[in-house]
Amino acid sequence: MQISQPYVPSGHLVRDPERSALFSRDAALAAQACRRKNRTLLFNRHITKGNSMNGQPAGRTPRFDPYAAVHKGLRALMADTLLALGRTDASDAAALQATTERLLEMLEFCRSHAHHENEFLHPAIEARSPGTSSATVIDHTLHEQAIEQLKKAARQLPESPAEQRAAALLELYRGVALFVAHNLEHLHHEETTHNATLWAYYTDAQIEALHDELVASIEPEQSIFIMRWMLPAMNPAERAHLMRKLRATAPPPVIDAVLQAVRGALDPQAWQALASSSAEPRRVAEFADAAG
Repeated sequence: MQISQPYVPSGHLVRDPERSALFSRDAALAAQACRRKNRTLLFNRHITKGNSMNGQPAGRTPRFDPYAAVHKGLRALMADTLLALGRTDASDAAALQATTERLLEMLEFCRSHAHHENEFLHPAIEARSPGTSSATVIDHTLHEQAIEQLKKAARQLPESPAEQRAAALLELYRGVALFVAHNLEHLHHEETTHNATLWAYYTDAQIEALHDELVASIEPEQSIFIMRWMLPAMNPAERAHLMRKLRATAPPPVIDAVLQAVRGALDPQAWQALASSSAEPRRVAEFADAAG
């Protein structure tokens, strides 16, 4: 199965012609060329001119960003999973099985994450600015199709003939790389275009309440899973803020589960910073001693 197909650029009503006959191959290629041009423009604006791309008002208190934390974790998760795929020995059955299981976890989280955005954030955006989230909805639909395709390839890989596994693994790796590449652009679009709309029409308290409602809808096991990636990907101030909020809202067993999940992902300095800035540094330190 061919899995390393180019993904449709977000912001264009173009679907892969092999999945849909809505648009021609020429239209898809034209859209991809447009995205490449837009990427260059974004890079030049963001890097060479040093302009802020996050939409935050200059010189004023930063607005509440419902995407920042989870997207940091998602970027870390996708990058780490892609690296693991590239490093896996196709002749090692146990390693191959472990890596494909990691990939399936990542893909399932990506699917669930998009579902939660569709359910909670997009209705708020559309209520004030109809059409603003339409490109993202298309992206999510295409991502879900890609996720099912990649899941199928991942499940088949360990059972494939031994002499074909190296080639199949490389093909899967390239397909996941394209999926990650498109997602990175997609996350940027949400963090800029969607945030700008939310900030224009809602107060920080309203956005945070919406975010908290989304978080409360996530199953505990999945919450701990993304915390394992979010907390290490954050800077110390963000990490401390999240832990203080967690301590104010979550029961001790949940906090212990989060600490257990992130302990091995933080270096000693980062762990000490978390302990010293936490609302209960002694409890974090005690947990670290027990875990070590």
